[in-house]
Amino acid sequence: MIPTVRSLPLLLLAPLLLTACGSERSGQGETRDDGAPTAELVARAGALGIAPELVYVTGAPGFTLARQSVGVYGGDGFSATYVSRQEGGQLRLYVDRGTMSAAECAAGQQMCELVEEGVWYRSGRGTHEYAVVKEDHVVRLEGDADVSRDVLHEAAREAHRPSGEEVTELLPPAPADDGAAPTGPVERGDLPPAGDGAPRNDVDAGG
Repeated sequence: MIPTVRSLPLLLLAPLLLTACGSERSGQGETRDDGAPTAELVARAGALGIAPELVYVTGAPGFTLARQSVGVYGGDGFSATYVSRQEGGQLRLYVDRGTMSAAECAAGQQMCELVEEGVWYRSGRGTHEYAVVKEDHVVRLEGDADVSRDVLHEAAREAHRPSGEEVTELLPPAPADDGAAPTGPVERGDLPPAGDGAPRNDVDAGG
């Protein structure tokens, strides 16, 4: 279900941290009072082919978002990469529809553990990640080998749907729709008044 792709302190006070990891922030402006995404998020995400409910942001000490990395993942999922210039390494955020089972978690990995209901940690192939299972999608935080598990876990805890301000920093503006009707052919001034200016085929040889 979860493809291996292109994309936290060791678990101290694990129950508290993992409870936070499995929760979502709310009331930050990313959704209306009825729980629906804002028009701004819908427009910006839709322009990229991303489902607005699958857009997340995160944070981790020393890591900043690489805006050019933001894009669609899978069918209509979301992906973004965070980089650290001091410590090196990349932290990748993936959000896609579906869920994760023990078999899916372990596929192609050296180790996989269920650290809390709906929260998996796995490693292999030079990367490791936390996967947080939501109601109908999975939020994954993947790091290179030089990204510590502490940092990765912090990023998983901080993953949340973006606030209004975060939306504008995360996603490019949607193309303007001025409602103008398509225009007719543009009149060119370099064509003769009669005919289309194509080469003539009715002339004699040499002329």
